[in-house]
Amino acid sequence: MSNDFSVLLGTVGTGIWYSDDGGDSWTRPPGIWNETSVFAITSDPQNDNVIFAGANDGLYRSDNGGRSFEHIEAPMDQYAIWSVAVDPTNSSNVFAGCRPGAIFRSRDGGAHWDKTSADFAPECANVRWPRVLAMAIDPTNPQIVWAGAEVDGVRVSTDGGYTWAKTGAAMEPGTMGLELNDPDIHGVVVSPGSPSTVIVSTPQELFLGTDNGRSWRPLGVQEHFPMRYCRNIALKADDPNVIFVGNGDAAIGQTGTVQRSSDLGESWETLPLPCVPNTPMWAFGMNAADPDRVVTFSHYGQVFVSNNSGDSWNKVDREFSEIRCAAWVPN
Repeated sequence: MSNDFSVLLGTVGTGIWYSDDGGDSWTRPPGIWNETSVFAITSDPQNDNVIFAGANDGLYRSDNGGRSFEHIEAPMDQYAIWSVAVDPTNSSNVFAGCRPGAIFRSRDGGAHWDKTSADFAPECANVRWPRVLAMAIDPTNPQIVWAGAEVDGVRVSTDGGYTWAKTGAAMEPGTMGLELNDPDIHGVVVSPGSPSTVIVSTPQELFLGTDNGRSWRPLGVQEHFPMRYCRNIALKADDPNVIFVGNGDAAIGQTGTVQRSSDLGESWETLPLPCVPNTPMWAFGMNAADPDRVVTFSHYGQVFVSNNSGDSWNKVDREFSEIRCAAWVPN
């Protein structure tokens, strides 16, 4: 496809797959066992050579754009790492979301880690132990950090991760965020603005919040989406009003779509994938180096790349096992 960017895919049971030619050829980078399950891949917004990978056996780091990785010995080695967030204004601040539910923080770029005070239920419905699927740092105020857990609701910190509060009616009935009534959180992103808007995805709805979690507004996506199941969400780097949503017929489904909004969720369109996906569309890889390039994938192995913000797509020839995360970085 192209020699100017590299793609990384995190899979369940086959480690990381790496392509340095935009998806034409693939290898598995050394440093991670081929049988590893990888749930999160996040590049440093200020240095694309630095990439963190969250896995079933802890956290890994690459300093060469994903060509190789090294395990980071840390207190969360006994956890599975399902999400990683790097402060876009200060790369020293890194957060890792875990299963069982926990959040760890590093203040030195990942060399040392401390467990934060964020608390989660010891068990939950459907997935047994809560897993922190999504973390996001407000780019306009990095003291505000968000975490979404499957199936244990939303947490927010307004002091850089020192303290955390629960938000949403499912967590605090009658007190905060009355409209956020589903604790099954799949995605969290922050759209910068005045004020910033946090967007949360649940299996059948998207919610918007502008007041640090005190209240939420459902978008009513069931009236717009052709399929009911919502998975992960992403924002276009140069236009925070543009939202992408991975969508499908069911959690364990047979097909899916990619939905896009250009007005922060008020209206939606189904994007034209080159084939019918074999399972729900799951998540996205985005990078500010080229805001128009989007990598997305179906839950079971199909990968698609767009170079024009989703107006058209190319399918990667190779197909994979279960994919959980994707990223791309410039070469």
